[in-house]
Amino acid sequence: MTELPISADLIAERNALHAEALEEDYAALGRKLSRTGIDIDAIKDRVAGFSVAVPSWGAGRGGTRFAKFPIAGEPTNIHEKLEDCAVIQQLSRVTPRVSPHFPWDKVSDFTALREEAAALGLGWDAVNSNTFQDQVGQAHTYANGSLSAQDAATRQQAVDHNIECIEIGRQLGSTDLTVWVGDGTNFPGQQDLGRSLDRYLEAASKIYAALPDDWRMLLEHKMFEPAFYSTVISDWGSSILAAQELGPKAKCLVDLGHHAPNVNIEQIVARLHRFGKLGGFHFNDSKYGDDDLDSGSINPHQLFLVFNELVEAELNPRDGFNPSYMIDQSHNVTDPIESMLSSAETITQCFAKAQLVDRAALHAAQEANDTMMAFQALRRAYNVDVAPILAKARMEAGGAIDVLEAYRLSQYRGRKAQERKAVGLGAGIV
Repeated sequence: MTELPISADLIAERNALHAEALEEDYAALGRKLSRTGIDIDAIKDRVAGFSVAVPSWGAGRGGTRFAKFPIAGEPTNIHEKLEDCAVIQQLSRVTPRVSPHFPWDKVSDFTALREEAAALGLGWDAVNSNTFQDQVGQAHTYANGSLSAQDAATRQQAVDHNIECIEIGRQLGSTDLTVWVGDGTNFPGQQDLGRSLDRYLEAASKIYAALPDDWRMLLEHKMFEPAFYSTVISDWGSSILAAQELGPKAKCLVDLGHHAPNVNIEQIVARLHRFGKLGGFHFNDSKYGDDDLDSGSINPHQLFLVFNELVEAELNPRDGFNPSYMIDQSHNVTDPIESMLSSAETITQCFAKAQLVDRAALHAAQEANDTMMAFQALRRAYNVDVAPILAKARMEAGGAIDVLEAYRLSQYRGRKAQERKAVGLGAGIV
């Protein structure tokens, strides 16, 4: 392994300063949990086994549809992105995989890229295709759709790109392909709504046929944007119907921001699991629409309720329950590394809180129609401050007790600002 981006001595020195207080907090929480029959070390072990991928594109600044404001030291290629992702993993110890996006992250030697990532302590998660924007030299435009386009040559171009992504993923060691298309309409009558779905399914079936035996095809739905009148795969209903038609290797991917306001996302989780089609999550938060805000920054309780359903699903598995977890955010005004460190901690906190739910009490209250006691079973777990558990698990894995403190003291961003080429001003999120 090459030298990691953050000094191990710095992490050790800061941890030494915090260790005594952490042990006191951990012991106190352990005593509290033991009164309800919970072994804190068992929960810590569960946390130590949890992980969530980070997106390569998340290492850079995002933006609105109108403007992007770069940050000094922002990565300009996949190699620099990997270095930033390694910082997140080194400090948090829950983000060991990177999800790449093509053609943004394309290189000439993917075997070498896989080795480069491994040297930084990273593996590869789902590969993401891009048929929602045109690339330089592209033969056919996606302005009128990709997998659902009326033009057969355009559809085949989109199919070929996805199959290329599968081959890249095989070289990297991935086993998942995430397919999101921006296909849709902005005016009534613009397309035949039934035929556009037929075209999507016909094209998607060609991608599905190219999947290796151990791969999954994760279908990501989104209610709106870039199309604002209709979207071909707009909701979990469209997604699960498409996945059922494609076959058992097709699953549904839930992005927490891709729903109408106030939709009960945790119920969607339960429904998808019921039919064996729950494939994974893109974690972020939302206030108005697909805001791609930091995970848990707006509604951490909803994130907890999602994980509560995931714990229920794990206890009652169907069809090889193995959801893929990834952070998918747009860091418009923060340091992307800090946002993903914060989000990784929030996501892991909600996972840990869901482990604390008294399942026997919850199920008994549900069967007895005791609404208040069922709610209180969830609320008691949600109210527990699990920070000592997470910090202890991080420390034992070689991470930082206080991740943001260690990151800022490392002056990593300032060093990269001196080393890297500046990113120019841009319009839009990419």
